[in-house]
Amino acid sequence: MRILGIDPGLRVTGFGVVDQVGSRLSYVASGRIRTPNADLAQRLKTILDGLAEVIAAQRPGEVAIEKVFVNVNPSSTLLLGQARGTAICAAVLHGLPVAEYTALQVKQAVVGNGHAQKRQVQDMVRRLLRLAGEPSTDAADALACAICHAHGGRGYGGLAGAGRRRGRSR
Repeated sequence: MRILGIDPGLRVTGFGVVDQVGSRLSYVASGRIRTPNADLAQRLKTILDGLAEVIAAQRPGEVAIEKVFVNVNPSSTLLLGQARGTAICAAVLHGLPVAEYTALQVKQAVVGNGHAQKRQVQDMVRRLLRLAGEPSTDAADALACAICHAHGGRGYGGLAGAGRRRGRSR
């Protein structure tokens, strides 16, 4: 199974692709989609187009995306939610099932501590996927989301099952 993990963001959306064969995970690709300093509609289009390119090139079977946390600033939370919704639409438009995980679930699955720091997530992603170097924080978060899905979504302790919402397009 090929899994696309997405760390949504309005300025930078991270993506990471892993292959899962049994309990073994292997790195396929990762990167960032940077949006221009433009109006909201153009930024969302950049995210949609960028993820469409990633999906076409990598051909994942499933998508895992991080849920939005409620921020101190409601305006920031709404903007992040729009970026996240756009990422979900990119997956659904390609007929891919989408699983959603909280940051706590992702960190727990990857680091073993739901309150781990970003640096710890980066290091564990590098180790788990046997990467030569550290991925960027955005790519590491996306890869961590894919790893969480591979572990929690496949019966490895059912870690993410309780908080997961899964949908399939028609």
